[in-house]
Amino acid sequence: MLDVRRMRVLREVAQRGSFSAAAEALAYTQSAVSQQIAALEREAGVKLVERSARGVYLTEAGAILVGHADAILARLADAEAELEALAGLRGGRLRLAAFPSAGASVMPRAIAVFRERHPAVDLSLQPAEPEDGVALLRAGEVDLALTIASTFDESSCMYGPGIEEQHLLDDPMYVILPETHALAHRRSLRLADLAEEQWMLGSTGTCPDATIFLRSCQAAGFEPRIAFASNDYPSIQGFVAAGMGLAFVPDLALINLRDDVVVRSLGARPPVRRIMAATLKGSYCSPAREAMLEVLAEVLAEVAAEFGAARRELSLAS
Repeated sequence: MLDVRRMRVLREVAQRGSFSAAAEALAYTQSAVSQQIAALEREAGVKLVERSARGVYLTEAGAILVGHADAILARLADAEAELEALAGLRGGRLRLAAFPSAGASVMPRAIAVFRERHPAVDLSLQPAEPEDGVALLRAGEVDLALTIASTFDESSCMYGPGIEEQHLLDDPMYVILPETHALAHRRSLRLADLAEEQWMLGSTGTCPDATIFLRSCQAAGFEPRIAFASNDYPSIQGFVAAGMGLAFVPDLALINLRDDVVVRSLGARPPVRRIMAATLKGSYCSPAREAMLEVLAEVLAEVAAEFGAARRELSLAS
């Protein structure tokens, strides 16, 4: 019989690439990790891990076992959630993941509201880009993850089979410019007006916002010139203020706006990123998760109204 706890250790070794990194993540000693892997190999009757000068890697058997480990651990997490939910919202736990701009703008308020209403629920939050949040979902390490989709991807879930998404909010995209820019006096702009500009861009490998921007530029008839790539919106604002280029930024990422940049609308129907709540398809929806979905929808609507009013006031004042 394979030990589930040792399978969790194997998965950490596979994800981290070394025994020492897995030990740190699990709060084990490196020796304990090595012993757990050796014991699991005895149980499985095959070699699961090979060492090399660059770290460790899975054998074919190890890769097969890790694939099953994700599913097994996710089902165990569901079982634990169902048992905890027997007490309703008088106990249990809820584990969340959220991407950075939501973590800075929405989650503090949502968590405060949830804890005021349901103080007995053990609540935790991990910062994670959308793809990483989905990976945590699949591994059974979180119960709900905030993700991002775009108006270009409405037909199906962009994170693959096994994931369900609930639409929470359309987050409009704006352009930010240096306050000294020749077009800074306009209250709204067309993306085509900015075809010759240089741009700051979120790293395309991890940031769905970048995909929304690139497709919007394509629809406007030009290929943007990228000056710098970053997933840190405060840093992007700094580059814009320094005159290094313009940026395409979602409303939720403008919670802290510099005084030396201006925000401009892209018209009545701007590109939007769709804020989604992702869960595992077929997983048990605990009372705590259901309550958090209600809180998120409520708080996101409030934040959107507040931000929209502030953005309109800023545009009129500029």
